[in-house]
Formats: sequence, C-alpha cells, structure tokens
Amino acid sequence: MSAALRLTPEEQSEILLQALPHMLRYDEARIVVKYGGHAMGDETTQRNFARDIVLLEQSGVNPIVVHGGGPQIGAMLGKLGVKSQFAGGLRVTDKATMEIVEMVLAGSINKQMVGAINAQGGRAIGLTGKDGNMVIARKHTRLTPGDGEIGDAIDLGFVGEPDKLDMTVLEQILGRELIPVLAPIAQGVDGESYNVNADTFAGAIAGALNAKRLLLLTDVPGVLDKEKNLIKELRAEDIRGLIADGTITGGMIPKVETCLYAVEKGVEGVVILDGKIPHAVLIELFTDGGAGTLITR
Repeated sequence: MSAALRLTPEEQSEILLQALPHMLRYDEARIVVKYGGHAMGDETTQRNFARDIVLLEQSGVNPIVVHGGGPQIGAMLGKLGVKSQFAGGLRVTDKATMEIVEMVLAGSINKQMVGAINAQGGRAIGLTGKDGNMVIARKHTRLTPGDGEIGDAIDLGFVGEPDKLDMTVLEQILGRELIPVLAPIAQGVDGESYNVNADTFAGAIAGALNAKRLLLLTDVPGVLDKEKNLIKELRAEDIRGLIADGTITGGMIPKVETCLYAVEKGVEGVVILDGKIPHAVLIELFTDGGAGTLITR
C-alpha cells in the first residue's frame, strides 16, 4: 500500500490546501532548474527528478532544465587516459579536453536526461547554448591570488562565460508541452566551443527569460550559518556581509554570486537546495516551508 493511501482524509486535504495556492502562483511561470553533477546521484534520484519535472509541466509550469556533469567529465577523461593540466589550481580545458567535455555534456548526459524525462511521460528536447545562437560565450580568464589586490591572469583554455543571449529558440518551445534540457556548451565569436559553468549558464538563461524562480540543486541543504543551520531566506544585500564575515565560504561563494546576478537580471527569486532530497523541487515550489535557501531582491 502506498504512503498516499495511508493518509487520513484530513491529512490529504491539508496537503492539497497547502499546495494549491502555490500551484496557482506558478501557473505558466518559467522555472529554471539547474541539476548538478553531484546532485544527479543514482538512477533512483534521477528518475524522481525527471518525474518532478514532468509533474511541473503537467501542472502548468514551464520548466527549463540546465544540467552539469563535472564528475562524469572527470570519469571520462580518466577512462580515455587524458591527463588534465592545471594552472593556479584550476583545470585547463585544452582542445582535446573540450572535445570530450562536449561529447559528455551535449551527448551522453543530455540525452540521458531527455530519456529520463520522456520515460516519465514528458516530452523533453535536448539543446546546448550553441543551438540558435542561444548563448554566445566570451573567453573566461581567472586571476590567481597575488600579494597585492590583483594576481596574475590564468589562461583556462576553452572555458567561457555568457556574453550575448538569444532566447528565440526557447520562446518557440515554451508553452508547447515541451521541456527543454540544456547542456552548458556555448560557441564563441571565434567559432570555437566553450565550456560554461552550469550555475552561471543557468543564471544567465533565467535572467534572459525573466524566470520566476531559479533552482540550483546541489549536494548541500542551502546556505548555512556559522552553527551549520539552514538560513531559509536571504536578501541580496545580506550576502556580501555574510561573505565578508566568513559565514559563506568556499564553493558556496560562486553559487551565491550566481544568485545575485540572476536577481539583478530580473529573476524573482533563486533557491539553493539539496538535490538528493526526494522531490526537492516539488517541496520547494508547492509547500509553505520550502526546501532550501531563498534569495530575493
């Protein structure tokens, strides 16, 4: 017997009463969901995620999925015997590495995600930033920490960041019972392919679409305070202070910077949440308590 059948009529009605106002709020809204490499988890996790995305579309939401794939790329590089080069502690994406990155992201992972969503009754379509010139990238250069305020420039190879965006292709897809699944590969003005950080890519897409929500699924509950408790809500102006006082550190810094970028571009709210929690997307959007840290203007 399923868990739903064990609920009393009162419990079932409470769930419906809590969910329905949220469902109305997000009717026809554009929701960008970034599904990260570590959050992808096992086959069951991926199947639950795909089902959630299909349920969103069936409930009147327009979901757009952006996926990463760092662990899978690393595994394929190892399998093919391609040795990664590093500069300033950062991986350099040379020509040979970029070919493998594009193969894994645009080929293997993208089509796996499309297949998973279709298997749950959806109609997914796999794309990259190169399709329809959706995302034109510029070469991304990082600076090493120096003795002064500015360090030395690092050439990371074919690593890019969004420069120009054209949402024509997505505008034609959304609202037609199709679910776009995007791999963060973009073409540069030089005609070369560039690997774009998936969080950054998702933030740029969400901003260009004026999305109501951007959900960043990761492997942590959200932004934590110094006692490791979840911070449920943050305003954009709070974030710089939390970085300065050491509350937000490490890999969470670029994530919250993506959140700041997205809300500045017009996204109503960005949520960082744990993608390994079953049905985290539905809990975040359709319950009062949510499932992560909500960042708003």
